[in-house]
Amino acid sequence: MPKHAPKKPKIVSDNEMEIVIRPSENVRNGQVLQQEKIDIPTKSAILPVRNMVIFPGTVVPLAVGRDKSRRLLNEVLPDQKVITVVCQKDPHIDDPGVDDLHQVGTAAIILKLLQMEEGTQSIIVHGLARVKIQEWLAVEPYFSAKIEVKRDVWCEGRETEALTMNARNLARRVIELSPSIPDEADIVLDNIDQPGSLADFMAANIPLDLSIKQDLLEELNVNERLRKVCAELQRYLEILELSNKIQDKVRANIDKSQREYFLQEQLKAIQGELGQLDEKTVEVEGLRKKIETAGMPESVLIETMRELKRMERIPNVSPEYSVVRSYLDLMTELPWNKSTEDILDVNRAKQVLDEDHYNLEKVKRRILEYLAVRKLAPASRGPILCFVGPPGVGKTSLGQSIAKALGRKFIRMSLGGMRDEAELRGHRRTYIGAMPGRIIQEIRKAGTNNPVFMLDELDKVGADFRGDPSSALLEILDPAQNHTFQDHYLNVPFDLTKVLFIGTANYMVPVPPALRDRMEIIELPGYTEFEKLRIAKGFLIPRQLKENGLTRRHVRWTDDGIKKIIASYTREAGVRDLERQIAAICRSIAASVAGGKVRKRTINPRMVAGVLGPAQYESELALRTSTSGVATGLAYTPAGGEIIFIEATSYPGNGQLTLTGNIGDVMKESAQAALSLLKSQAGTFNLSSDEFSNIDIHVHVPAGAIPKDGPSAGVAMFTAVTSLMTGQAVRSDVAMTGEITLRGLVLPVGGVKEKILAAKRAGIQTIVLPARNRKDLVDIPSDVSKSLHFEFAKNVKDVLKVALDGGPARRKSPNRG
Repeated sequence: MPKHAPKKPKIVSDNEMEIVIRPSENVRNGQVLQQEKIDIPTKSAILPVRNMVIFPGTVVPLAVGRDKSRRLLNEVLPDQKVITVVCQKDPHIDDPGVDDLHQVGTAAIILKLLQMEEGTQSIIVHGLARVKIQEWLAVEPYFSAKIEVKRDVWCEGRETEALTMNARNLARRVIELSPSIPDEADIVLDNIDQPGSLADFMAANIPLDLSIKQDLLEELNVNERLRKVCAELQRYLEILELSNKIQDKVRANIDKSQREYFLQEQLKAIQGELGQLDEKTVEVEGLRKKIETAGMPESVLIETMRELKRMERIPNVSPEYSVVRSYLDLMTELPWNKSTEDILDVNRAKQVLDEDHYNLEKVKRRILEYLAVRKLAPASRGPILCFVGPPGVGKTSLGQSIAKALGRKFIRMSLGGMRDEAELRGHRRTYIGAMPGRIIQEIRKAGTNNPVFMLDELDKVGADFRGDPSSALLEILDPAQNHTFQDHYLNVPFDLTKVLFIGTANYMVPVPPALRDRMEIIELPGYTEFEKLRIAKGFLIPRQLKENGLTRRHVRWTDDGIKKIIASYTREAGVRDLERQIAAICRSIAASVAGGKVRKRTINPRMVAGVLGPAQYESELALRTSTSGVATGLAYTPAGGEIIFIEATSYPGNGQLTLTGNIGDVMKESAQAALSLLKSQAGTFNLSSDEFSNIDIHVHVPAGAIPKDGPSAGVAMFTAVTSLMTGQAVRSDVAMTGEITLRGLVLPVGGVKEKILAAKRAGIQTIVLPARNRKDLVDIPSDVSKSLHFEFAKNVKDVLKVALDGGPARRKSPNRG
C-alpha cells in the first residue's frame, strides 16, 4: 500500500491483503511449540461490542454505528488492521466507559470494510488470539490500551482425548437434530484438530448466554473449557430432542387430520356423484350459501365460517351440534346489510306528526330538525333523543310517528324492572340455554339494521348482583362506541350506528349521569285543560267510538261534558285517564245500542255524572286556607305537577319542631331553615324569642302515604310558619314555589311549567315564583299565562307581601293549638 494514501475508510478486498493464518500454537507441557505469522501489537485500538463475544479462529461481521467506533476505523485503516474486540458488560449502555468493558477480549484482523446504503459501516473480522487488557492508554477519540496475548494451556493425555471425542459426538448429534445447520458443518468439525480450537468453534456456534460465552473466552485451560462446552452442548441437545419430540407429535396429529379431511372430501364427492348426500351435508351446504349471501363484514364472515367448519366435525347426536346450528341460524338471519330507505321529506313528516299529535310544537320542531340534518348529511351520526315527561303525554306514540314519517320499522322495548345485564348483552354460549340479548333479538325480528328503536322507561332500570343494565346502555347509546357493539352470544361486533335510538323517562333523576350525558333531553310537559279538550275531540273520542263500534249518529259530545270529565274525574298531566273515562261512557252507550235503544245520546255534564258517578276530584283550597298556618305549594313529580298543602300548628312546649307527612331529608331541612329564618327575623314581625321557646311547632304535609322531597317547598313552609306565628291567613288563590336560604333569599327551582299547569288545574289565580325563574315563562302556553297572575320574589319579604292577607305585619296572636 502507498505510504501517502489518505487515512479514510475504504473497501478493502481479500486479495489486497497478504495474510497467512496458521493454526494457533498451544503451550504443551509448558513449552511454546509454534508462533503465529501475524504479529499482534502490544498497544491496540479497542472496539467495544455488545451482545457478542468473538472467539479466536472465527470470522464475524460487525456493524459499526457509534461515533467513537467510526473514529477508530478512520484512524486505524488502512495502515493497521489488527484491533482488539471486547464485549461490554451491559448491552444497554450506548457510551460505555472503561469500567463497563470486560478485561479479556480477542485480537482480530479486519478482513473487509463495507459502506452500507444508510450511512452505516460494517466490518468483517477474523479472531486471532485471546488478549487481556493490561493498562488503558486512551479513551478519546477512541479506546486504546496495552494488551497481553494469552495462550491456551493444556496437557496432552487421555483426559483431553476423551473430552475432545465427547465434544465431537455431542456436536454431531446437535448438527443432526438441527435442520437449520448445513451438512458442511460436520466436515468443518472433522477438520479441526486442536482441542482448544474445537472448543472455541462450538462455543461460538451454539446459543449461549453472553456471560457463559465470556466465561469460556476467559478460560485458558483447554480441558476445563471442553468440560464447560460439553455441559452446554448436553443441555442444548436435551432441548433439541424434546423439541423434535413435540414436533413429531404435532406432525402426526396434523397428518391424521389431513387424512380424515381428504377422506371426507372424497366421500362427499362420491355421494354427490351418486346423488346420495346425507342430511348433514345438505344442511351444511345450505348454511354455507346463506352465510355467503348474508353480507357479513370480513371479520364476522371469518368467525362464522370457522363455526361452520366446527359444525361439520361435530356428530349430529352431540348436544353441541344444535348449539352451533342455532348460532349459525342467527348469524344468517341478522340484517348485516339490509336497510330500509329513509323518506326524508320534511313536509310529509310534519304532516304525519300533526295528524298524530296535538301541539308539542317544540318536540316536533326538534324531530324535523333531525330529519333535515339526515337529508343534508346522510352519513352523520345523529344524537340519541330522550323524551322526558309525565305518563300519558304521548312519548311512545311520538316514537311510532317518527318511524312512520321516516318509513322505518319500529321497535319498542320496555326497560322497566330490568335488573339483568344479560337481557341487553345476551349470555355466552357456554351456558345452557344461552340466548342473544334483547337488542339483537329485536333487530333480528325487524329484519333491518336501521329501525327506530324505543327504549321505554329508562328511569326504572334496576341493578343487583346480576349486573347493572344502565352500564350496558352506555355503549349502546353512544354513537362513538356502538358501531362495535358486541353481544355476548354473538361474540362478534354488530354495527348499531344506523339504528335511531329513542329513550323515554318520566323523571331523569334516577338515570345515571353518564347515561344522561349520552342523550339529548327533550321535555314533554303536561297538557292544559284547553289542550286536553282539543285532544279528546280530535283523537281520543274518534278512537274510542271506533273501538266500541259506535258512530257519530249514536252519540254527540258537548264541550261542557268533556270539561266535566277533565275537571271532576281526572287529575293528571297526560290524557291516559281521560281516555279511560271516555271509554267508560262509550261502553255504556254501546250497551244501550246493543239492547235496541238506538236513539242518539248527548254527553253533557248531567249524563257524565250519571255514568261515571260522583265527582272524584274537588277543590279543597277554600277549606284548607281558611285558617292561619296553611300555605299552598307547588311540586313536581314523575306524574307531572301537583299542588301540596303545608299545614303548621303550635301547642305549649319547649321549642321543638315536629315534621310529618312522609317527607324526605331535603324537605325536612327546608322546614328547619324556614323556622330558623323566622326566628332570626322575629323583630320584623313583632315576635319575641319567648314565643318560640314556650311552644312546639308541628309542620305537616297531607297525603302522608305519598313520599315527598325536594327544596322547592321552602318558600311555602316559611309562609305557613309565618302565617301561624302572626295569625294571618294565606290567600286562598295564591300558590308558591322556591328554595330559601338562611339569608332570606329565594332561589330558582325546576319543573316550572308542570307546576304552573298544576296550579291552573287547581284553580289558583296568583303564582309566586323565584325571580330567576322569570325566563321559564317562555314555555308556558299563552292561554295559561294570560289567565294567571305571576309575582316574582327575590327574598321572603316579597313572598309575604303577596301571600299574606295585609302583608307581613302582625295582626293577632298565633294559634296555640
